[in-house]
Amino acid sequence: MAKSEVAVHSRKVASDIQERIKRLIIDGRLPSGAPLPTEAELMELLGVSRNSVREALKALQAMGIVEIRHGFGTYVGAMSMAPMIEGLTFRTVAGHYRGEDSLLQLLELREALETGLLTRLVGRVPDADLATLDALVERMAAEAERGPVRAETDRAFHAALYRGLDNQLLSEVLEAFWDAFHRVRTDLVDGTPDPQVTCEQHREILAAVRSGDTLRAEAAIRDHFGNIRTRLRSAARPAPD
Repeated sequence: MAKSEVAVHSRKVASDIQERIKRLIIDGRLPSGAPLPTEAELMELLGVSRNSVREALKALQAMGIVEIRHGFGTYVGAMSMAPMIEGLTFRTVAGHYRGEDSLLQLLELREALETGLLTRLVGRVPDADLATLDALVERMAAEAERGPVRAETDRAFHAALYRGLDNQLLSEVLEAFWDAFHRVRTDLVDGTPDPQVTCEQHREILAAVRSGDTLRAEAAIRDHFGNIRTRLRSAARPAPD
């Protein structure tokens, strides 16, 4: 068998072992933190070598599906969005330094998601969440008087805005996009947004959602993202080496 064929076969075997371990977790309905069979047990159960088991577990650990605790065993992982965030962040940075509009592309993805979701929330945000959003806008106003609006306050506003959808997966995806975008923007784009503009735009988003006016809400969120897009486009691309 040629080297290329051996490599393809090895990847197929590794992928098959990973899928079978994932199936163990699914079929066993195992929650995060639950212990998995030992290496020896997995070898016997799957009929593969120790090295094959270890390689499969390492790959699954990189995806957040399992957690290897050296000296203690292997457990079902937290299955967080961390690998997705890292992938988005690296892809965006790499694209930026190739002269691509990768940061704008990431912004457009986030804008499309949030704009679509916002229309479902207009006039339907629970009173408790509205009170939280009111407090966050006031915090933004206080921060804007002293300097830039803190990223943590901005993040908390968007998290509270969509909390009423009661969709944990959606919340995690939004957090992943937010985290990747702000990590990359901080590294690649000079300058900070006008804090007064940031505060007023979030105040308008909240007022529009509370009013029950869908068109007003769409205009408010698009204005917010449009302002970010304008600042990103004004940032110079890195000159080629």
